[in-house]
Amino acid sequence: MFNLCKSWLKNSLTSLLLVMLLLGISTAGWTPSSRAALPAGNAITDGNSLLRYALPIDNKQVRQLQASLEDISTRLLANRRWGNISGDISKASRILDNPAQLLKSVPAERQPKAQALLTELKSGVNSLKETAEARDKEKIWQQRSQVLNLVGKLEELMIKEFPFEVPKEYSNLPQLQGRATIAIKTNKGPLTVVVDGYSAPVTAGNFVDLVQRGFYNGLEFTRAEESYVLQTGDPPGKEVGFIDPKTGQYRAIPLEVLVEGDKKPTYGITLEDAGRYVDMPVLPFSAFGALAMARPESDVNGGSSQVFFFLFEPELTPAGRNLLDGRYAVFGYVTEGQDVLDKLKAGDKIEEAKVIQGAENLVEPQVA
Repeated sequence: MFNLCKSWLKNSLTSLLLVMLLLGISTAGWTPSSRAALPAGNAITDGNSLLRYALPIDNKQVRQLQASLEDISTRLLANRRWGNISGDISKASRILDNPAQLLKSVPAERQPKAQALLTELKSGVNSLKETAEARDKEKIWQQRSQVLNLVGKLEELMIKEFPFEVPKEYSNLPQLQGRATIAIKTNKGPLTVVVDGYSAPVTAGNFVDLVQRGFYNGLEFTRAEESYVLQTGDPPGKEVGFIDPKTGQYRAIPLEVLVEGDKKPTYGITLEDAGRYVDMPVLPFSAFGALAMARPESDVNGGSSQVFFFLFEPELTPAGRNLLDGRYAVFGYVTEGQDVLDKLKAGDKIEEAKVIQGAENLVEPQVA
């Protein structure tokens, strides 16, 4: 439907957004900066939370600990009673009173670090109790984020090995076997992005490799008027993607989507075409600032260097009820600087992008 040219990304995504509107996902009265509260039970809308839940671990206690603390934000947004919030905090405290269940999933060599985190967590939860009693909404919001960051670090210690093997046909592509944090300096301010190789190792690996090459430095953002898509990665000249200097060829990245409950990603086919209409990606388009690989509408395996940040409000594009989940590969989220992301327009630039954490998780392509 669309030719592979400089405008292919704008055309394909704009068309998808138009279809979403025609299907009744109205945007009337909304702007990208809208921040309305979600009712309980809606999709998770925080990128940090989605990244925590995406970690490949199997420890019910730590998931219950996380959920009890995540629920505080839902109750705050919905203006629930403080008694409900105190109940969540008490549940977290009870779980921390039985550290053996949490530590059993941590390898022996990491136990000392895990025990230190549990000590910090216990102190943090006790502080949350005091803040809840004082009914200080702003302070409890900040403390909750700090405690959840500790939970995330504890969960990361539970990962023993990379959870699956990427198909050999993609061994010629860089892979991220873990996570990486990228600092993006723009002319409007800084962004912090966490990309997830546990869910999308090929897509995230390609991005991290290009960041390390300095590929994105100096590139402009493009954004059509009234669009909720902010895109970048279009190199100067006639090319629309990355040309590998070793091969002289366009580096094509396959569509890569990990579905909840699956042990490894699905490659080279949309979930719709695979008949998986109700299945949910582990990394959905339900958080403001979701980072995804762009591609030609007619070629699921035609992505390369162009990526886009999705700026729709989650109330308008709930997970599993939009035309992007399962059609495009989310591989990370903006974790800091959402306000900056909101300000970026066509013509703004990436001044510098660099990997500040997790570079050691990048596995270089295997050359036959």
